[in-house]
Amino acid sequence: MASISIMELKPGVRLSKDVHTPLGGLLFHKGKVLLPRDLDILTAFMVQNVEVGTSEADNKKSVKSTAPKSAVKEPIPVEQIGPSKVSVFYDKYDKLISIVKSTYQSAVAAELPIYELRNQLEAIIVHINEYNPLTFTPRLMNEYDYIYHNSVLCALSSYLLAKWSGLQQKDWMQAAFAGLFHDIGNTKIDPAILLKPSPLSAAEVEEMRSHTTYGYQILKNVRAINEGVKLAALQHHEKVDGSGYPLRLDGSKIHIYAKIVGITDIFHAMTLNRVYKKAQSPYLVLEEIKAEAFGKLDPALVQLFIQKSTDFHNGTIVRLSNDKVGEIVFTDRNHPTRPMVSVGGDIVNLMQQGQLYIEEVLSSN
Repeated sequence: MASISIMELKPGVRLSKDVHTPLGGLLFHKGKVLLPRDLDILTAFMVQNVEVGTSEADNKKSVKSTAPKSAVKEPIPVEQIGPSKVSVFYDKYDKLISIVKSTYQSAVAAELPIYELRNQLEAIIVHINEYNPLTFTPRLMNEYDYIYHNSVLCALSSYLLAKWSGLQQKDWMQAAFAGLFHDIGNTKIDPAILLKPSPLSAAEVEEMRSHTTYGYQILKNVRAINEGVKLAALQHHEKVDGSGYPLRLDGSKIHIYAKIVGITDIFHAMTLNRVYKKAQSPYLVLEEIKAEAFGKLDPALVQLFIQKSTDFHNGTIVRLSNDKVGEIVFTDRNHPTRPMVSVGGDIVNLMQQGQLYIEEVLSSN
């Protein structure tokens, strides 16, 4: 093991010790083989020296690890691989969308197929590791089907946020149901209002707000879901400062499921295409949600949602608001929506360049 100056460092060497930023943040793990772009990152963070392996075994290990896989191993024929985990997740997602669409369209007149919905929800949650609120995009989405996609995505994100928040495991699936049914009251809203492309009148706004009470009325006699799920339909637009609707409840009176769904609903409502509004950048939406946390949303849940959904994104390919494509190379835990992005060999620090933001996630690692 030897300490090497950044000025003398070459690509292909293996780190023998973790590398930290001057402020103590972990930059690279021990054992990482440095790539050319990694040298730019070290320079950007003004790291002076790193510990690298010096033995012949270390060098051979580095060379072996950086060799193209195709040079040492034949590709596996596609027919032997079978469907990917991601493909299976999408199939489960599309099936759940189909069931939710059928359920919503008959919600007023027919009994809700709770057990069928639960079975399909459980089937997709088995693959929840393939889902991240920030990077997942439905592959088949008609803008007129927004309400169904919003419901399913809120179910998945609410399940995760309930899990992340430390609620008991029995609450995770109920939080998912809360997300799934939170907007079911929209089935009683006139489509001419629901899909109106121009601003709503005062009377139409009041009718739209009635979807919360309509939802509670639809769910109140359903025995297979608990009271928290029903309250989430009623309360998901309440605000912790008492400025929400329909009852202007303060934070102490809002059910935890409603607080969770209140966050995931805003996120997905703003990041999905709608008939009258185009999707916004998920990173920009997180920043807006963070601003809403002051007096409107539960701040602890907001912080958790932002931190967890941005947690594993080093290596993610993104398009910035100036249309340049780059790779996230470092995320500061205190500012997770403003990472460092490598663009054409240059490091763009989004904390310093406030006018720029991540417009779109193109692919994740």
